[in-house]
Amino acid sequence: MSAVLQPSSGRGKPPEAPPVESPAAANAAAASFAALTARLDYLDATEAEQVRRAYRFADEAHLGQIRASGEPYITHPIAVAAQCAEWKLDVQALMAALLHDAIEDCGVTKPQLIERFGPAVAELVDGLTKLDKLQFTTREENQAESFRKMLLAMARDVRVILIKLADRTHNMRTLADVPREKWARISSETLDIYAPIAHRLGLNQTYRELQELAFRHLRPWRHATLTKAVTRARNRRRDLIQKVQRELETAFEQAGMQVRIAGREKTVYSIYRKMEEKHLSFAQVTDIYGFRIVVPTVMDCYRALGVLHQMYKPVPGRFKDHIAIPKVNGYQSLHTTLVGPAGVNVEFQMRTEAMHLVAESGVAAHWLYKADHPGEGAEGLGTKWLQSLLDIQHETRDAAEFWDHVKIDLFPDAVYVFTPRSQIMALPRGATVVDFAYAIHSDVGDRTVAAKINGVQVPLRTELKNGDVVEVVTAPVSTPNPAWLGFVRTGRARSKIRHHLKSLAQAESQELGEKLLAQAVRAEGLEKLPQDDEEHHPIWEKLLRFTGNRTRAELLTDIGLGKRIASIVAKRLVTMLAERGEKPDQLLITRERYTAHENVSQGEVTLDGSENASVQFATCCRPVPGDRILGYLGRGEGLVVHCDDCAVARRLQSRDPERFIGVEWADEPVRPFEASVLVTVTNGKGVLARVAVAVASAEADITHVDMGDQRAQDATDLRFVIAVRDRAHLESVMRTLRRTPSVMNVQRARAGGNA
Repeated sequence: MSAVLQPSSGRGKPPEAPPVESPAAANAAAASFAALTARLDYLDATEAEQVRRAYRFADEAHLGQIRASGEPYITHPIAVAAQCAEWKLDVQALMAALLHDAIEDCGVTKPQLIERFGPAVAELVDGLTKLDKLQFTTREENQAESFRKMLLAMARDVRVILIKLADRTHNMRTLADVPREKWARISSETLDIYAPIAHRLGLNQTYRELQELAFRHLRPWRHATLTKAVTRARNRRRDLIQKVQRELETAFEQAGMQVRIAGREKTVYSIYRKMEEKHLSFAQVTDIYGFRIVVPTVMDCYRALGVLHQMYKPVPGRFKDHIAIPKVNGYQSLHTTLVGPAGVNVEFQMRTEAMHLVAESGVAAHWLYKADHPGEGAEGLGTKWLQSLLDIQHETRDAAEFWDHVKIDLFPDAVYVFTPRSQIMALPRGATVVDFAYAIHSDVGDRTVAAKINGVQVPLRTELKNGDVVEVVTAPVSTPNPAWLGFVRTGRARSKIRHHLKSLAQAESQELGEKLLAQAVRAEGLEKLPQDDEEHHPIWEKLLRFTGNRTRAELLTDIGLGKRIASIVAKRLVTMLAERGEKPDQLLITRERYTAHENVSQGEVTLDGSENASVQFATCCRPVPGDRILGYLGRGEGLVVHCDDCAVARRLQSRDPERFIGVEWADEPVRPFEASVLVTVTNGKGVLARVAVAVASAEADITHVDMGDQRAQDATDLRFVIAVRDRAHLESVMRTLRRTPSVMNVQRARAGGNA
């Protein structure tokens, strides 16, 4: 922007009067604005007047400023607004386009813009302002700040990007008027930053123009040479292209298809890039010319493909179906390359009118479509991507919110990886091995236990990179880990993990509830829980009315989750059975009461570590096999296992004794358990490493370490959470730690005091 701005008066002389434009400059500005006004026919009278107000303000602000070409500076904002009008952007965007240099070059403040044109326009202009005079000192810092502001704007409102691209396009069109030493920097910036953004937004027309203009000024000699070569080739092959067009028209007429045929030519820059990348000479680039065939419906695209393949032979491996698999920027077309007359390769593209709109204008297409079809809804479109944009715009009615919704689709930064069978999978950047597993199939994700990337074993949380070959190792008994939710990126993986955990918790809670109720009815004199068969169905129906549950499974789940107390339900069930003549066994009652634990009011459950969501081990005392334990049925929390000397458990027991049940360890637990250990050490270099080595030498794993936030002192407390097999193993670890140099004391950590 400011690269093409020159003050018209000498520096250092105070102006004697406000600058006055020459009649010729005023006429040029008026003519430019008249051309813009002619493009505003899609706005109503009120909106058009708002644009005129913005123009008058900008014209006054830029009075006396001229561009390097000698034209009044206001012609630049008018040209930018005209490009935005081509895209049929709304009135706020057009006003911002006219005012986009007001803060940067004219000293106008944001509060002034808010007062005159409202906060929405002021926000757009602020997002577009390239520099802040108080915040930069060098050109490099200025450019970096400008780029950062652009990225921030990208996350806020798509219109900022569209105006920015229109601004850059006009600056590139007039770059010949700028001193030649600036061409390389501005052209490189255009190729590196602006053209890729235009491509990502689907603005292919702007993308191609920016590339062409940048190439012309960055490599003038190469551009001129290639342009001459293309012109010569065009003259040589004019007859051939006309022959292909005639044959196409005849073939589609015979097939009874309505089509619009347009010739297309590779841009000079795309030819240059192909020559560079594939080390080809100009003569070896065979697909310079092509045809675009626009048809009424999606099915007609495939019919047109059939007609073409009957006319000419296709080049193997050159067919691409971007209709079934659209590009991330919404682009849809069928591409095929055929061997035309005289053995010349010709590329063909088949698309519908709506696809063509998106292909040329990308994200701007939804404004274009709304302007051209004011009475139609989104269903008038043939492209799902553009239809979704219109649906979101209709639902939100808010530009910033609309952009928040669609930016994930527009800027996904996909990463492409391979399965072991060389199938390509596209995932969002930052996706992990678990995301990959769920992308293959939910069963694969659920049973994942390990993974290899490029033949090397890696953790499941490893982020994937382009080109990785990913192999997932599964096990039939494996289930999703709740910790996965902390690092998965895709919505599919997240929802599948949550669904499985919820289903698993319900199934386990039901199983636990059935076990607890069976033990409770034994205490009431029944050998086993009655089945839900024809004989006992009326009893279960009556019991469910008493508890308020809809099904037997729901009742058992509620008992497993602690929402119902098994002993109360058992007493009611036994009473109902007694009314039918099924009396309790008095001998069984006596035996159960004689062996019952004095501190618990419900039956006993055996734990081996295979329990998942239905059983939790309390973090206040962290019980391990060998500890004396008891279970607390929290309200809706399932079974929580505490050490029997835990201070928290004692408080709960004094308050809710009926919610405690007897629990015991299985003879052979199936996994390690976590225990908390407090280690007091003499502070010094390498102490933490020595303690970690001691824990590892005792065959235990450290799962967490906390050094606290206190300042370094002579003695420091380290809190470890370690995974051990049982109490004996824990004691072995603690003995090993006590023998370690610099360790002063080791004890097991408990909430509310240390044991």
